[in-house]
Amino acid sequence: MAARSEKIVNAAEKLLGGKEVYHYHGKLVQKNAKSGGTFLWHQDYGYWYKNGCLFPEMLTYFVALDKCDKSNGCLKVLKGSHKCGRIEHSMVAGQTAADIDRVRELKKNLELVYVELEPGDALIFSCNLLHCSGPNDSDRRRWAYLMCYNTRHNNPVKVHHHPCYTPLNKVPNTAIKECENYTDFTGKQFMDPKENSTTIAK
Repeated sequence: MAARSEKIVNAAEKLLGGKEVYHYHGKLVQKNAKSGGTFLWHQDYGYWYKNGCLFPEMLTYFVALDKCDKSNGCLKVLKGSHKCGRIEHSMVAGQTAADIDRVRELKKNLELVYVELEPGDALIFSCNLLHCSGPNDSDRRRWAYLMCYNTRHNNPVKVHHHPCYTPLNKVPNTAIKECENYTDFTGKQFMDPKENSTTIAK
């Protein structure tokens, strides 16, 4: 429901040049207390490019469900790195990570920002923004809900595990509070944390 709310979708369309968007995918990221969960420097377009999305006209909403700070592994971003274009990615320790030499040089030139958030705060970022997160060594969990959007004309040219263009029916912002159906998951697909590690560390 949140992914279809007018406020969120309209902002995504404005940030992506006024083009129609659709909900590319969403996930609950569960970084539990004392769980570690380091995630290496990467761009989301490092994945999505390989999924057949031809243009970097995509973005992510990172919505904090818990307080996010340095002690529980909040996101770290390189401010302005979305202007660098797509960086080559490869597998590193089981993760898809950006070229470490390029990241090292960018860190010399760009500001490192710890994205500390209160519950309900959101970070909206370009698919080319370099980001990572450290381990959660605290006694507090750090959960977040991610909503990712793609433009209609950037429909993936490959069939993969995320959906191709599906019309998005916007709902009023009040629809979340008015919703009474919490159990009908018809038409929904979920990633199993046992099979997809991206749900437990970002």
